[in-house]
Amino acid sequence: MCLRLLLMELRPLDALNEARGKNVIVELKNGKQLIGKLKSFDIHINTVLESSEEKVDGEVKRKLGTVFIRGDTIIFISTA
Repeated sequence: MCLRLLLMELRPLDALNEARGKNVIVELKNGKQLIGKLKSFDIHINTVLESSEEKVDGEVKRKLGTVFIRGDTIIFISTA
């Protein structure tokens, strides 16, 4: 089954759990995107990414490594 179809059938936290260990795109309220491997998250969608990069307007601005993202700053998380 396609990962995207599988994610559509799951509850939100189940979908995030399926994405753990995979590359994701995290869109933030400030317009930035962080792309990296989803390491962990909690019920507030506070999220840890590894090997992450910051993108602004589709352009890589900097490599960040491991980052913690506060859940209330996130607009969406998508598999990359």
